[in-house]
Amino acid sequence: MSDLTKEIEKRRTFAIISHPDAGKTTLTEKLLLFGGAIQTAGAVKSNKITKTATSDFMEIEKQRGISVATSVMGFNYEGLKINLLDTPGHKDFAEDTFRTLTAVDSVILIIDCVNGVEAQTERLMEVCRMRNTPVMVFINKLDRPGQDPFTLLDEIEEKLDIKVRPLSWPINIGDRFKGVYNIYNSSLNLFQVNKTNIEDEVMSISDLSDTQLDEFVGEEDANQLREDVELIEGVYEKFDVDEYLKGNLAPVFFGSALNNFGVQELLNSFIKIAPSPQPTETDVRMVEPKEDKLSGFVFKIHANLDPNHRDRIAFFKVCSGKFERNKFYQHQRINKKMRFNNPTSFMAQDKNIIDSAYPGDVIGLYDTGSFKIGDTLTEGEEMHFKGIPSFSPEMFRELVNKDPMKSKQLEKGIQQLTDEGVAQLFTQQPGNRKIIGCVGELQFEVIQYRLKHEYGASCDFTPRNFHKACWLTTTDKDKLTEFVRRKASYVAEDKDGNYVFLAESAFLLRQAEFDYPEITFHKTSEFKV
Repeated sequence: MSDLTKEIEKRRTFAIISHPDAGKTTLTEKLLLFGGAIQTAGAVKSNKITKTATSDFMEIEKQRGISVATSVMGFNYEGLKINLLDTPGHKDFAEDTFRTLTAVDSVILIIDCVNGVEAQTERLMEVCRMRNTPVMVFINKLDRPGQDPFTLLDEIEEKLDIKVRPLSWPINIGDRFKGVYNIYNSSLNLFQVNKTNIEDEVMSISDLSDTQLDEFVGEEDANQLREDVELIEGVYEKFDVDEYLKGNLAPVFFGSALNNFGVQELLNSFIKIAPSPQPTETDVRMVEPKEDKLSGFVFKIHANLDPNHRDRIAFFKVCSGKFERNKFYQHQRINKKMRFNNPTSFMAQDKNIIDSAYPGDVIGLYDTGSFKIGDTLTEGEEMHFKGIPSFSPEMFRELVNKDPMKSKQLEKGIQQLTDEGVAQLFTQQPGNRKIIGCVGELQFEVIQYRLKHEYGASCDFTPRNFHKACWLTTTDKDKLTEFVRRKASYVAEDKDGNYVFLAESAFLLRQAEFDYPEITFHKTSEFKV
């Protein structure tokens, strides 16, 4: 086995996704605790990990409204290199999460047992379904009064359109929560409140008829567990790893992340069954991780909010080959060779300059403005990775310059911020009017703040009443010309010069699709022009 193959098989790259407040940051911290990346748990306060738990860089979600970013953390566990991408929970930053999902091979989805499946969870699962991403489910907060576990499983299957298979099962919930039985390896883990350190409290109970079970949890709960497991074995099919890897079946675990409970069962099962780096699709072919030549793509760009440090970091996912520091690679979009003398890895403790990286790794490349989201680096082969679309925004505002003396700064600022994927930029003629499209209100505040503090440009936003932005493609150029002429007030160009129809309502969009069957109206920017 080659060194490259060994490195690939050691890697697991996944994202944690959830509705806000389902316990994502807490679970992230506990996984880092088990990986030895941080030394103490119980430090999650006000949506960030305090500096006693880990370093400044690991403030997982910074103050809301200024920077809500995807964090990348690496740690080693049981001889494997785990790359964990924690995503913003806030719905206004959903697009950042969507793009992060293009860079992972599997997902852990957290569901709050009190609230069940929520709207944001459904949207995130849609993206996983589009890519057939393998999903594990962690049902959290079992130490609080919540819904019946069987009801939750039915709700997951119905709302998220995926079959489930419990691999662990709770012994009661709320105040009477006593522990979790691991169906996958027949072991019992008894619950202790505020268990912040790693302790091995797992007992092997291979046969549920064992009377020891009654001693541990009481006769009533022991009998209920026996009934539940019998029902599970009767109702649900046996767990099939291949079906999980195809994205058709989600194993389900139960626990309380805050109390560090059920997390190790999840992590131990994850490293056994989660996929190593997978092939990635480009516009010309599938790229296999084991290929000798480097390839990869930028899925996120993050600028330092400190105006004294105008650097940007491009988050680069290695898809094949070996990335080497100071080696020249071809930037496909601008057709230019580039080398990087200080690429960084993101470990939980700190950022380190690295000499090499392998498929599955996410590294930081310092960027002076050369990168846009979706850019591809290769060792020369011409190709572009697919699956990193912009979605149709849900809110539209026209950018109004409050200081004509700072027009250049405003122009530069809005170009760079939209390169980062903070929002989408559409230009309307006549007048070169700039329309900003966002998923949520919070993003407009971020743009306004950053334009002022990073570029010295002041702006206002005027609401524009659009329902959706649809990218237009057709083989009939005359029909497209006619459409653009007749709908001039509702047509703009995106940053790449593609025509976009800004529909005022769902009815008018349907009407346009009916009137112009020769034109395809795309809801995302990923299409063949």
